[in-house]
Amino acid sequence: MQNLDKLLAMPFGCGEQNMLLFAPNIYILRYLEATGQITEQIKAKAIRFMETGYQRELNYKHTDGSYSAFGDSDTSGNTWLTAFVMKSFGSARQFIFIDSAHIHDAKNWLGRHQLGNGCFQSVGKLFHSGMKGGINDEISLTAYIATALLELETPLNVSNQFIIYSNSRKCKSLKFYTQYLLCVYKLGSFFQQKHIIFHIVKCFSDGNLFWERSGSREEIISVQVEMTSYVLLSLLSGPPLPGFGLMYASEIVQWLVRQQNSHGGFSSTQDTVMALQALSVYAAQTFKPNGSGTVTISSAQGFQTQFHLDQINRLLYQEKALLEIPGIYSIQAQGDALTFFVIFTKLIVSLSEMQNNIKIKYYYYCLKNSLMF
Repeated sequence: MQNLDKLLAMPFGCGEQNMLLFAPNIYILRYLEATGQITEQIKAKAIRFMETGYQRELNYKHTDGSYSAFGDSDTSGNTWLTAFVMKSFGSARQFIFIDSAHIHDAKNWLGRHQLGNGCFQSVGKLFHSGMKGGINDEISLTAYIATALLELETPLNVSNQFIIYSNSRKCKSLKFYTQYLLCVYKLGSFFQQKHIIFHIVKCFSDGNLFWERSGSREEIISVQVEMTSYVLLSLLSGPPLPGFGLMYASEIVQWLVRQQNSHGGFSSTQDTVMALQALSVYAAQTFKPNGSGTVTISSAQGFQTQFHLDQINRLLYQEKALLEIPGIYSIQAQGDALTFFVIFTKLIVSLSEMQNNIKIKYYYYCLKNSLMF
């Protein structure tokens, strides 16, 4: 992954905007540390941003422990935002001081809004609805809160009623998005459903593996990144399942990395946070501090370029323009370093062409070790 340092941002704005910028800093720092790419300059910058965002978010805390876009100016805190703040503050403790009282206050407020069936009641306004990704109903909201509580190492009895309720609904009847949330981190009896989750609605694209969901194109991409990240987290946590090792995980990682945009992020804050969280866990399990390798790209027309990777230049983002289009490129890799390469396409369209509603079709596909445009 490249350009992650560009995602580091100073939080500002209301309680929602502040968290949109605060949360990615946590998982960027985790990823860079897991892959040995952290520098003192980047770390100091990220920590400064997190400390600022933390203090700023407290301005939007209600006296009852909840959070909303404008704090006490709002009639009530918002359930999802409060859970997001709780989860983010818990994760940020790895890098900055977080008063545990704020986490406990949020947890207690959420507990007071848990219904008799175990689900959490959705209250308050969320102005930036895209923040919450694919969470759009009572079940998925509760699943999100349950996984956040588990990250905080909260005893499972907090969500036991919900597990009983969701079991009564039968796993197969729940939306797939919710199933992915439920199976993360061995959530109750859904641990035994992991192998089912890994088999259903998965898709293959050029040797990469991901999980899909129907909807608008923009929503599809964002939610698929989020769902696939949840599956990867589930795969990498808890006892390993036969047939679902790191090689299987690498196919998921390849698809996730391909969804990254040229600025280092993904489609939204929520899918960026989840993707970075999952990829940092994967990186911690696969990173080799002494690896090196060479990637050679060539074409039948005589084009050839090489990328050399070692411990000296591992922080360097390397790129080369492929000008032969249409063309067939051969890619060969040697060495013991885990290397990902990503293809970005830039189209320059004149104003007159835009006014004429020009339609452009672009495609590529893989043939064994060749890439055809």
